[in-house]
Amino acid sequence: MNEKRLFEVRFPAAPDRLYMVRMLVKRAAGIVGCDKQQSERLVIAVNEACMNIIQHAYRGDDTGEIVLEILNNDSQIQFRLTDFAEPVDLASVKPRDLDDVRPGGLGTHFIREIMDECEMGHLEGGKGNYLRMVKKLAN
Repeated sequence: MNEKRLFEVRFPAAPDRLYMVRMLVKRAAGIVGCDKQQSERLVIAVNEACMNIIQHAYRGDDTGEIVLEILNNDSQIQFRLTDFAEPVDLASVKPRDLDDVRPGGLGTHFIREIMDECEMGHLEGGKGNYLRMVKKLAN
């Protein structure tokens, strides 16, 4: 598959930067032909993933950095998020039970519902994490 890089952006791990990330994801989704509803769903998934990095990987330390890459081939759009925080416990990253009604904690549920593929891991050298999310495109 011949992937084209649509965007790559580095930004501080701060919630006030997510407005720009949401606009970028929305624009990328439009470029690859997603309708408004699908674009909004992709924005939700990427925003939730970024908030998880900010809150759980960096624990609110806005001196951390996040890299977002958005790639495309004719059949899918891919979002790669990279952070440089301490490696997270991958086994602990799971959606909570939907019957447990309380605010927050549904980000991973939304991501898994919206995306067709999700892959998490640690960067080589043990300093950082990545999340790769893929959405197949209707042709």
